[in-house]
Amino acid sequence: MNPFELTRELMRIPSLTGSEGEVGRYLAVYLERAGFEVATQEVGPDRWNVMAGTAGAEVIFCTHIDTVPPFLEVDEDDAALYGRGACDAKGIAAAMIEAGRRLRAGGVDGFGYLFLVGEETGGDGARAANTLDWSSRYVVVGEPTGNRLARAQKGTLLIDLAVAGRAAHSGYPDAGRSAVHPLIDVLADCIRADWGVDDELGRGTCNVGVLRAGEKANILAPEATAGLMLRTVEGLDDARARLDGIVAGRAEIEFLAGSSPQFMHVVEGFPTTVVAFGSDVPYLGRLGRPLLVGPGSILDAHTANEKISKRELLDGVDLYEQLVRRLLDGAGS
Repeated sequence: MNPFELTRELMRIPSLTGSEGEVGRYLAVYLERAGFEVATQEVGPDRWNVMAGTAGAEVIFCTHIDTVPPFLEVDEDDAALYGRGACDAKGIAAAMIEAGRRLRAGGVDGFGYLFLVGEETGGDGARAANTLDWSSRYVVVGEPTGNRLARAQKGTLLIDLAVAGRAAHSGYPDAGRSAVHPLIDVLADCIRADWGVDDELGRGTCNVGVLRAGEKANILAPEATAGLMLRTVEGLDDARARLDGIVAGRAEIEFLAGSSPQFMHVVEGFPTTVVAFGSDVPYLGRLGRPLLVGPGSILDAHTANEKISKRELLDGVDLYEQLVRRLLDGAGS
């Protein structure tokens, strides 16, 4: 099965985070039939990480098999494949598998696969995999980087803010306390705040992605909450302290997930970039030195028109093959 066919087959299987069982079964059978020794690691009910050829492997191909919602029907034209997971990251998985087929056909061994659940919501699959004993020296993590090796990725901090008020008739605001108005003030300060700057990573940013408040326009809202995602350029503890200072006790803060900025291994002769999105890299430290690279554009991921260029997918196969050869012969150290 060529990488286009495999990408299409993987995309046809819905695998929203938490519901990866069917696609995990498909990959396990596919890799077994390709001659790999396959193992699984349970992460939750009917969801598991899929591992193939990892015993003694020096380089691990690694990407995730979960997707964001909603499921999208599969389509294609001469230039691209369309559907949920096209570039994030089922097309990448197919490129890695095809690169491995080529490597084995050329007599190259020493690599294996790790396909993870849960990347889109906190990396529970990666955290589970990191508890295993590995002898690998490198882990090549697949994300859509335009086939450029990411030198660094920004940190992340996912939080909820909550303010409590007291409901009252809006004609008599002194009889209650709106939760919305003080939350708006806090959010405005978060949006305007200086979230730091780094020579490599650029500026930290804050996105207010979710707002929940109120019952009706003529009632003072008794509670209000907001979901924020920070893209940070400083350590996790420093970012949390900066947030505490900005909020200054005016809202309750719930820290949901986060990671510090990451700096990845790069190999001379390959183009590089810096990315602002998150990945499983922070949670895979026991697998060896991380590399982050893959075909596709992050600007197409998570969209209603997710796609991957067929040309770029094939280029990704070439890149993965060349990269593993360099790493295994020591030239990529």
